Amino acid sequence: MASKQTKDRILETSLAMFNAQGEPNVTTNHIADELGISPGNLYYHYRNKDDIVEQLFARYEARMDLALLVPDGRLPNLEDIWMQLHLVFECMWTFRFLYRDLVDIVSRNRKLKQHFARILNRAAASAEQVLKGLARAEILRATPDEIHATAENVLLVATFWLNYNTVRGARPDASQEDLTHGIYQVMLLIAPFLRDAERVHLNTLAGAYRR
Repeated sequence: MASKQTKDRILETSLAMFNAQGEPNVTTNHIADELGISPGNLYYHYRNKDDIVEQLFARYEARMDLALLVPDGRLPNLEDIWMQLHLVFECMWTFRFLYRDLVDIVSRNRKLKQHFARILNRAAASAEQVLKGLARAEILRATPDEIHATAENVLLVATFWLNYNTVRGARPDASQEDLTHGIYQVMLLIAPFLRDAERVHLNTLAGAYRR
């Protein structure tokens, strides 16, 4: 039990430090110092920092898989989009270091690159499936090409939102407000394809995320 508690504490502390300082700036010695344990004790549980990152990624991947589930046995509605985006962006916020340091992490870890590509493909397929469902429900009017492109655009905005905010001069320490603005931007990508009544409804939902 004590060993499992230590392993969990290492992961939780590492996640907090990676999010706050950036994964490339945190070493295993920094993590051990923060926990008040010896580097040897940390290495007993995790071989190196990449091992810690991979364990955190496994948690992220499992949570994202749940967030990307689509309605089963019925056509989706606008509330489904709102809920899915909320869950996805909450997951992104919890593991935000993965997005901020994405290129650095996947460039040195082929396994994580493959797993992140799987997540991106899953997210694109989920977004396209929801949009096609809205079209079948006659809530959305769009051609198959427009649906495919919109799903890709949703993925682009969501994946690189934190980096975009950093480059454009937003605060270096991203806040949940930055993420909620990202949700707002994604939701409005869909608005031009909705019927008038549904567009008003979407704008009402999106308004909760407006700065």
